[in-house]
Amino acid sequence: MIYTREIKETIDFYVNILGFTCGEYNEDWNWASMYKDEAEIMIAFPNEHTPFEKPIFTGSFYMNVDNVDSLWESLKDKCKVCYEIENFDWNMREFAIYDNNGYLLQFGTEIG
Repeated sequence: MIYTREIKETIDFYVNILGFTCGEYNEDWNWASMYKDEAEIMIAFPNEHTPFEKPIFTGSFYMNVDNVDSLWESLKDKCKVCYEIENFDWNMREFAIYDNNGYLLQFGTEIG
């Protein structure tokens, strides 16, 4: 679950940029569920019991993908890049971007 005040913009980013499908959107609840392959993410407007000034997360969302190079080519010019695609010592080829809220999304494929 990620919190945002930008529900419609976040749905648009995940659907139109990342290729997710919006499985459900409830405007009354300010909540949506999106999925792609085996990944599912829910987004919500924080309720009155949830302290929220701006989107913040101290980690990243890491997704293993089958073809990281192809995904990189399709995303690199459509969003803000954290780091470009490269090979790492831990046998992963990966890159990272930010979503429209500033959440860090990493994508990688095992090398070998």
